[in-house]
Amino acid sequence: MASDVPALEVSGLTRRFGGRVAVDALSIRVNPGDVYGFLGPNGAGKTTAIRCMLGLIRKDAGTVKIFGETSPVAARRHVGAMVETPAFHTWMSARDNLRRALDFHGSGGAADINWAIELVGLKGREDEQVRTYSLGMRQRLGIARALVARPKLMILDEPTNGLDPRGMKEVRDLLARLARTEGLTILISSHLLAEIQLLCTRVGIIEHGRMVAEGDVEELVAGKGRVQEVDVGASDPAALARAIEALDGVSVVGDGEEERLRVALDALSPAALNRALIERGLDIDAMVPIRRSLEDLFLDLTSREIT
Repeated sequence: MASDVPALEVSGLTRRFGGRVAVDALSIRVNPGDVYGFLGPNGAGKTTAIRCMLGLIRKDAGTVKIFGETSPVAARRHVGAMVETPAFHTWMSARDNLRRALDFHGSGGAADINWAIELVGLKGREDEQVRTYSLGMRQRLGIARALVARPKLMILDEPTNGLDPRGMKEVRDLLARLARTEGLTILISSHLLAEIQLLCTRVGIIEHGRMVAEGDVEELVAGKGRVQEVDVGASDPAALARAIEALDGVSVVGDGEEERLRVALDALSPAALNRALIERGLDIDAMVPIRRSLEDLFLDLTSREIT
C-alpha cells in the first residue's frame, strides 16, 4: 500500500523508571504494508516501547504518530494489539470476549467476529468458555481480538507464544496473508528470529532502549560482508591456510563444516580466490557461500540473551 504518511512514526521516544532509562530516544518508522520485526534482548525495552506507542503507559519524551494521529484516543481506531500474554474474561466464551472488544472499540458486529474466529482457527470452539482453552488457543484468541475491529495497523507482542511448530507456521502464514490481501501493516515483537526472517520485510533491533539497526531484512543480513567457506578436499589444510593468509583481501576467520576453512573476502571475489589457490597448486573441491542469518546479525549487534 503506497502512502506518504507512515503507519507508525516514533521519534525520540523515552521512558524512565526512576533513575533507569528503559527506552532511550527511540525512533522507528513503519510504512504502510510493512511487516516489521521489533527485536531486542531480554530487558532491551521492547514491551515498554510498545506500551508507550499504544498509549498504555506514559512516555517521558518523544512523539508517536499512527497514520498521522498523535492523540492515543484518535490513533486507537487504527490499531489492533496484543501485548504480552493476553488476558480474557475466562468465564465467558471466545465469541463474547470478542463482542466486548467490539463494544469497547465502538464499531463492528457479528460478521467481524465470525471472520476473526475463522482466520485464527478457532471455528467450532468459539462458544466454549475461555477457561477451557489451552495457552495456544488463548494466543489465537488474542490475535483474533487484535483483528476483530479490522485495524489498519496490528501490533503483536510474542504472538506465537505457546504454539507448537505447526501452529507457529499457521500464524506466520496468516500474518503474511493479512499483509498481502488485506493491506494490513504489522509490527511484531518476537524472540523467534528464524520466524521473523521468514515473515518480515523490515526489522528494527534495539538494545538498552536504543535502536542499533533498522532496515530491510535482506540488506541488513547481507550488509556485514561476504564470508565464504572453502572445502579443503585433498589439499593440506595447513598449506591452504598459509596460502590464504599470504593473499590480500582475504583472511581465515575459522573452521567451517566438514573440515572446511571459513574465510572472509574483503577485496577478492570467489572466482579470483579460487584461481589464486589453484595457481599455488592447491586442489579446491568446493567453495560454498555462507548466507548469514538474522540471528547472526542479532548476535553481532547485541550482548545479551535473546528473548
